Amino acid sequence: MTDQPSHLEKAIAEQLRSAHGLDPEAAAHRAADMQQRLAPRFATWVRRELAILESRERKRTRAQAHHPRAVAGGREFQRFSLNVRLQHAVMAISVIFLILTGLPLKFSDLAISKAIINFFGGPDVSPIVHRVAASFLIFVGLWHLAYIALTREGRAHFMLLLPRPQDARDAWQQINYFLGRTDERPRFDKFSYVEKFDYWAVYWGMVIMIGSGTVLWFTNQFLKVFPKWFTDIAKEAHSDEALLATLAIVIWHFYNVHFNPHKFPMNPTFITGRISEQEMIEEHPLEYERITSGAPLGPADSRPVEEKGGQR
Repeated sequence: MTDQPSHLEKAIAEQLRSAHGLDPEAAAHRAADMQQRLAPRFATWVRRELAILESRERKRTRAQAHHPRAVAGGREFQRFSLNVRLQHAVMAISVIFLILTGLPLKFSDLAISKAIINFFGGPDVSPIVHRVAASFLIFVGLWHLAYIALTREGRAHFMLLLPRPQDARDAWQQINYFLGRTDERPRFDKFSYVEKFDYWAVYWGMVIMIGSGTVLWFTNQFLKVFPKWFTDIAKEAHSDEALLATLAIVIWHFYNVHFNPHKFPMNPTFITGRISEQEMIEEHPLEYERITSGAPLGPADSRPVEEKGGQR
């Protein structure tokens, strides 16, 4: 009497028949061979998934023990002020228009690029749209510098966003967590290393894009002072940095903020400025412990929503 095929072997055979068109006998024979090699890998994957689920359950249990109100009550915290959210809105809208009117020039031979340029009024009007959007990007850059220099909240945020050795340690621990070498994730304060990377990438990008874009905008004036290779370098820097910025926004920023399974389909914090208490505990435990310790709050600390007048 032969052994009955396992559920895994049956699933493999069914996939080989339906997706690859193998006849039942060939599919069963190949499935039996593949099952022996896939079973150990499948078991490793199951153990890893179980470890992640157990880790999350332990964290949830600890949160319920130490912060019962957070789990049951569902308070919210004001993480970002209206000033910060308006800066983000102006920058996001300007960057979207800059990408839509600028990137098609880099890939001008594609049909979709021609369609986008025509949508914005053709080659005579789309450059005007691009420069208007660039003006708003310059404006929000100056606005942010004034926010840092002239407000306590801005200065406090800037100091918290400066890279520190702890960020490297947190990144290393996060990698080990993803590889299954530890069950403990790094504990972040107001800003994690991911958010700091986002912030300083914008700084770098704005310096390159505004600087090179200004040279391209006033090419004739610059050519009176600088040789032609200067404007050629500006053109290449502007084009390549635009592509890099687009990829960073779509792949890095959108995933971490919106497409992450824990946030999908959208994280509303960029609109409301608020974050739930449970999210505070899981994503910014150091800040949460500081806020709930009874110590005086700093100008950059999040405030419980019920505390009126907490945001400046």
